[in-house]
Amino acid sequence: MTKTVRHYGMKSMALALGLSMVVSACSGSTPVPAESKTAGAAGSASSDLKQVEISWYYPATLGIPADLKSVEESVNKITKSKINATVKLNAVASGDYNQKMNTIVASGEIFDILWTSNWNFDYVQNQSKGAFIELDALIDKYAPEVKKSMPSFVWDATKIEGKIYGLPNYQTVTNREGLIPQKKLLEKYGMNASQFTKLEDVEPLLAKIKENEKDLIPFMMDRRGKYGNMMRTNNMETVINNIAAINLSNPDKIINMYETPEYKNYLELMRSWFQKGYINQDAATLKNANDYSKIGKEAVGFHNVLKPGGEQEKKAQTGGVDYVYIPFTDVYSGTNTIITTMQAISRTSKNPERAMMFLNLVNTDKELFNLLSFGIEGKHYTKNADGTIKLNKDAGYMAADWVFGNVFNGLPLEGRDPKIAEMTKKENESAKPSPIMGFKFKADPVSAEIANINAVVDEYTPGLSTGTVDTGKLGEFLEKLKKAGSDKVIIEAQKQLDEWKKSKK
Repeated sequence: MTKTVRHYGMKSMALALGLSMVVSACSGSTPVPAESKTAGAAGSASSDLKQVEISWYYPATLGIPADLKSVEESVNKITKSKINATVKLNAVASGDYNQKMNTIVASGEIFDILWTSNWNFDYVQNQSKGAFIELDALIDKYAPEVKKSMPSFVWDATKIEGKIYGLPNYQTVTNREGLIPQKKLLEKYGMNASQFTKLEDVEPLLAKIKENEKDLIPFMMDRRGKYGNMMRTNNMETVINNIAAINLSNPDKIINMYETPEYKNYLELMRSWFQKGYINQDAATLKNANDYSKIGKEAVGFHNVLKPGGEQEKKAQTGGVDYVYIPFTDVYSGTNTIITTMQAISRTSKNPERAMMFLNLVNTDKELFNLLSFGIEGKHYTKNADGTIKLNKDAGYMAADWVFGNVFNGLPLEGRDPKIAEMTKKENESAKPSPIMGFKFKADPVSAEIANINAVVDEYTPGLSTGTVDTGKLGEFLEKLKKAGSDKVIIEAQKQLDEWKKSKK
C-alpha cells in the first residue's frame, strides 16, 4: 500500500474550503443511541432492530472488481441475519479516492462509513474539518471485542485531542522500505539481494531488463512517484503529507520535504531512469500502478511496507509471479505507520450505531472478513486441503484485505508461512519507535495554504517525481510552493511540534 496523499488541483482547494464551512459547526461528542439491549453483541439479530442500509466508501487498490455485486449480495446475507442491515459497497479507484471523497463529504451526502488514512483522504485533516464523528462511546458499547483485539499504543496513535475518530484496520503497523524485484530476474542475471544496499545499485538490473525483457516494465510507478515511499531510506519521516518532514538526524526541526538535497537527488535519478526507458512512459498519468503489477508486468518495485508474508501475498495478487523483498531500512514504527488504514463514521450518518455494529462484525466475524477480502469460495478462490486458499485472479474479484479490517482474521494464502501472524505481531511490538510518536499536525490554522500547496503539488509532482519532466522544473515548483504558503505552513508545524514536545515533558 502506497502511503502518499494526492490532492487534485484548484478544485480540491475549493472543495476543502467548502467542506470546512459545511461541517465546522459540527463539534463535540456524539451520543450513542440506545437501539436495543441486544444490539451491542456481535452476531446478535433482534426484531427490535429496524432494517437499515449502510453505505460504505473505500478505495479499491487492486482495481474496482467486476463481480463486486455478487460479493455485496453475499455480505448482505450475513449482515441481514446478524444486525438486520444491508450494506452498499462503494468501491472507488484508489487514485480517485481523495478527490471523490472530498466531493462527497463537501456535498453533505448522507452515508455511513468511509475509509481514511494518513496517505489517502487524510485522517487528521478531515477530522479537523468535522467529517467524522467521535467513536469512543460507540466502540465501548458496540465493538468491545475490537477494542480488546489491538494493543493500547495502536489506539493511542488514532486519538486526536484524546478522542478516537478512526477504527484501525489492524495489520502490520510498521514501516520497512526496500526493493521488490522478480525472483526469476535476479536468478537469470546472476544477482542476489546482498548486492543492493541503495537505490542506485539496482540500475544494472534495470538495464538488463530493458534490453532483454520487452514485455516487462523495469521500474514501474504511477503518478504518485516513489519519493513518498522513500522517507526512511532518505533518513526522514513525514510530518505533513506531501509537504513537510523531519530529518531523523535532527528530529526537532520541521523541513520542506521538497527543498532537501534528498529530493533533488531522487529527481535526478528518476529523470535518468525515465530517459533510459526504465520507467513506464505513462507514469505521470497512471492513477494506479496495480493496473500493471496485477498482471505481472512489474519487474522491480519499491515499497515502504515490506511486511512478513508480503512476498506470498504479492505472488497471489500477480497470478503466481515470485517477488523478493530487499529491505533498505530497519523496522520502524510511528504515528504515520499506524494510522495508515482506518474506518471512520461520517458526520452525515443516520445510523452510526448500526455502522459500528457492522464494523465490529467485519473485525470479528471471519466469514464476513474473508468474503470482503477474497470473495466467494469456489468462485473467486478455492480452498486447498491444507486450509490455505488460491485466488482466482480472472474471476472478477480481487481486493486488499488491509482495507477492510483485522487482517489476522484472514484465510492464509497458498504458499504463505503459517507463522506470518506471529511474526507480524512481534514486529509490531519490537519496531524502532519514531522520535515524535503521537504527534499529529493540526491543519486548521493554515488550511487555506495547505489546500493551495496540495494543488501545486498535484500540478508538478506527477511529472517531476516520475522523471517524466526535466529536473529544471524543480525551481519553478519550489517558487510556486512558497507563493502558496509553504513557509507559513512550516512555521506553524514547527510551533505545534515545539508545543507538543513541551507538553510531553
